[in-house]
Amino acid sequence: MNVIITENYEEMSKKAAEILIGIVKSNPNAILGLATGSSPIGTYKNMIKDHKENGTSYKNVKTVNLDEYVGLTKDHDQSYAYFMRTNLFDYIDIDQNNTNLPCGSAPDTQKECDRYNALLETMKQDVQVLGLGSNGHIGFNEPNTPFESVTHLVDLTENTIKDNSRLFASIDEVPRQALSMGIKNIMQAKSILMVVSGKNKAEAVKGMVKGEVTPALPASVLQLHPYVTIVCDKDAASLL
Repeated sequence: MNVIITENYEEMSKKAAEILIGIVKSNPNAILGLATGSSPIGTYKNMIKDHKENGTSYKNVKTVNLDEYVGLTKDHDQSYAYFMRTNLFDYIDIDQNNTNLPCGSAPDTQKECDRYNALLETMKQDVQVLGLGSNGHIGFNEPNTPFESVTHLVDLTENTIKDNSRLFASIDEVPRQALSMGIKNIMQAKSILMVVSGKNKAEAVKGMVKGEVTPALPASVLQLHPYVTIVCDKDAASLL
């Protein structure tokens, strides 16, 4: 693991964006695995700024996202499809037909998981962006998810529901299930880029980097991947 410690969230976001922009410049046909949540928003803002100022093009880039809430349509303002459009896709020159997420409103969740797994077999990520849950989850792979898991239906833990409730009017509105890439899908990426900030993530960062590789802390599996870069602010790195 390559751990880059930055002063704050803004510096973390700039560094992570530099890495992603470098991948796209070196391979204009790159497949980017993307993530949602508060952690990568600053990264995406820096990518948009670079696109406007320097013209980095995404017209031949394809994307696959980690996850989506069950029960939300792609136009719901808390869906991850909506998040990706309003935080990145609408502001760069990507063909939105080349962007892919699980469909949270699919009537048959298992069929949708099978469809997404088949897609991922044909689209190996050049880089997979990850955030880190305070309980060590990656994607919505909660503690004790098998390392061999592929895209699956997840019952979200109360911890994760609480973490995500800040984005909803009330905790009662937070979906209780999601569709998520499995750990095996994440590990098949050619490289992994994680962004982490905040003292509340420090224990998870310590376990991920220095702890035992165990499904009890899903992110610890990243110790087994040959190309992982973790960009974290000094608060998140405070226990390393």
